[in-house]
Amino acid sequence: MSTSTSLEKMAGWAFITFVIIAIIAGLAVGYMAFDANNTYPLGFDNETVAQYGGYITLLMLILGIIVGLVSITVKEVTPFLISAIALMVARIGIGTTADVWGPLGKLHMILPYLATTILNYIVAFAAPAAVLIAIKQVYTLAKTK
Repeated sequence: MSTSTSLEKMAGWAFITFVIIAIIAGLAVGYMAFDANNTYPLGFDNETVAQYGGYITLLMLILGIIVGLVSITVKEVTPFLISAIALMVARIGIGTTADVWGPLGKLHMILPYLATTILNYIVAFAAPAAVLIAIKQVYTLAKTK
């Protein structure tokens, strides 16, 4: 097995790990936000939720920069950028956590909180990677002209 193949596998596993981190963090903070707005026994307040959310968003941005710099190969550029755009559009379409009576809120009031925070963190992870990859791609295209 060559070094580049093992690095590609490591990068793929790192990407999957980062997405799993975003999902778990989204579930945790989404529950905290739901609890803060509905005063359940754990007693989270909106300030605590915002603080944890900010730290996790910062972590996702840093992880996204790492992925954008090292893990996407040339053949993965277009699919990754299309996927990143789809995630960003999905995040816009999901609405805000204040919209608890949207389609998800009709199933259960916690679902908009969970969906919003999970997508927020995945987008916070994917957006900087997409920007860096797009800049690299534009540079490559400009260099070949």
